[in-house]
Amino acid sequence: MSRQTLYMIILSLILLIGVIAFSFFLLIPKGKEYRSLRLESKKEMQKLDLAQHRYDLTYNRLKEMQSQHRHMISAFETKFNPDRFERLYRKEFSDLYLTEVTTFESNGSFKVYEVNATSKITSPESFYTFVDGVNKSEWIVGVNFPIHFERDGDKIRSSFTIRVHNNEEKKKGVK
Repeated sequence: MSRQTLYMIILSLILLIGVIAFSFFLLIPKGKEYRSLRLESKKEMQKLDLAQHRYDLTYNRLKEMQSQHRHMISAFETKFNPDRFERLYRKEFSDLYLTEVTTFESNGSFKVYEVNATSKITSPESFYTFVDGVNKSEWIVGVNFPIHFERDGDKIRSSFTIRVHNNEEKKKGVK
């Protein structure tokens, strides 16, 4: 065997040992690390897909509720005007008197006003028509119990309290 062939065999063995050492000490550990990271990434993607699905469901439900309750949402932004309230609902009653609007309580960014109303009506039906109208009004208004009805000749005298929820930030001009 010639010297050149011997050098080639030795060089081939050194390179073969180098490739095997490189594979065992670098490629195989990196491959195992890659597989574990890929598995972890797959689990994270599944969690992300689940979270995205939940988000989409919640977002769609929010949009659906916003479209269904658009009137209520806009009512929170409308400032309560007692004169306008009296003009709108005077037709339901022969007499409608609103006492002074006073601050009842504060709840975060909303104020609750209390309005005491006394009226004369011809039948309870007109009162319930008024209550239906209040539920569809441009303000967040609730008629509170007790509602007192008294006979006054051929009319019915009713007195009740209305609470109006009003957004303070709207009045201050902050959006």
